[in-house]
Amino acid sequence: MKKIITIIYSSLLIVGCSKELDLKPTQSIDEADVFTSDANIKAALNGAYDVVSNASFMGGDIQLYAELLGADKEIEWVGTYNEPDEVYRKAMLTNNVYIRDTWLYGYKAVNICNNILEAINIVDENDRDRVQGEALFLRGQVYFELVKLFAKPYSAGNTAANPGLQLISEPTVGDISDANRVPRSSLEDTYAFILDDLKQAKELLPEPDLDEPTVYANKYVAAAVLSRVYLQMGDYPNARQEANEVIESGYYSLTANYTDEFNNTSNTSEDIFALQVSAQHDENDMHLFWSIIDYGAREGDVAILQKHLNLYTAQDKRRALFYIDDQDIYRSGKWKLQYKNIPFIRLAEMYLTRAECNFRLGGDLGATPDEDMNETIRARVGADPIAVTLSNILMERRLELAHEGQRIHDIKRLKQPVDGFEYDANKLVMPIPIREINAVGENILKQNDGY
Repeated sequence: MKKIITIIYSSLLIVGCSKELDLKPTQSIDEADVFTSDANIKAALNGAYDVVSNASFMGGDIQLYAELLGADKEIEWVGTYNEPDEVYRKAMLTNNVYIRDTWLYGYKAVNICNNILEAINIVDENDRDRVQGEALFLRGQVYFELVKLFAKPYSAGNTAANPGLQLISEPTVGDISDANRVPRSSLEDTYAFILDDLKQAKELLPEPDLDEPTVYANKYVAAAVLSRVYLQMGDYPNARQEANEVIESGYYSLTANYTDEFNNTSNTSEDIFALQVSAQHDENDMHLFWSIIDYGAREGDVAILQKHLNLYTAQDKRRALFYIDDQDIYRSGKWKLQYKNIPFIRLAEMYLTRAECNFRLGGDLGATPDEDMNETIRARVGADPIAVTLSNILMERRLELAHEGQRIHDIKRLKQPVDGFEYDANKLVMPIPIREINAVGENILKQNDGY
């Protein structure tokens, strides 16, 4: 985690219940005054959103890692940057600065949330539950993204012994303190902490306002992330319950056309949670690395290979979203245009989670697997109905969510091999940055096996 927390929220000084993120730079807030007033605490909360949306975290890099680790000859890193190439080759070094920054931004966001939660009684009573719920949501979300990358998968078992994360819940302002010098908790305890944060957040967060759509977390955003956590744990009843609650809320609906879900400047009806991108706040490494120079990106660092394209049928409109550049290389059209939002969790995923869990459990909570997979997901993209089997449901998930940052996590929970590695191989787990180990002490912060 960062050793000196300089609390400068230069792009998100917002107070009250604004429905859109103010992306214009504002005056810095003095560190001593941040958590001493209602207005500044709310500004700090928006600062936490800003941190998690950084390109090094949910602004593209954690999604990129998940796809590169799960490449399996369906995509290829053809860029010149060594750090993502290490991830692609499963040859990550402990001084990889991309991985270092992902860890740093994650724990920076955690620390902001800890400070907010410590000072929650200062917040206006009318807003207190919402602010507390959003801080808990962000902390739980951050820990979930980190544990999937920096620890063994939950599906590998031995969760009481396998190390998880440093669980830091005490706030730090200024230099590193004893709060930072804690060992890694077990994987089981880490997941328990994440679930506790997200369940509390769900209870505290408000229902969405149908008349005033918001980009902030609400109770169904928390439910959607809870569904992901439970699915990663193999807890199918709870994963199904949370996904069903999101679907049945009636707040979200699939876009009429699959392509309409991507390259947007505002949230769609399908977006449960999306990272906001604009010319003023342009943190979007999905566009930077997946698109090409013609659309304001780099030279096209990620190539889509024929093995992946062959998974789609000819009439599948998801296949048509890929495009060919002037080098005759296929690219993902999901991240084609500059200054467009990054969908992070969308309704289609909830339908597929419910379908998978219903099939595994032999039930039909909310709908049958056939209705969710064929009549909802496949019908939208013009694909013919197919037999309802677990294999087909999982393939549908793979096609629907392709290149959105879920691939390696599905591989691990399903215990599938990838690129010659078993799902629980050491090389599929990111190293704890050496900078952090040196700062905290290697006798306290233990490195992952294989590094």
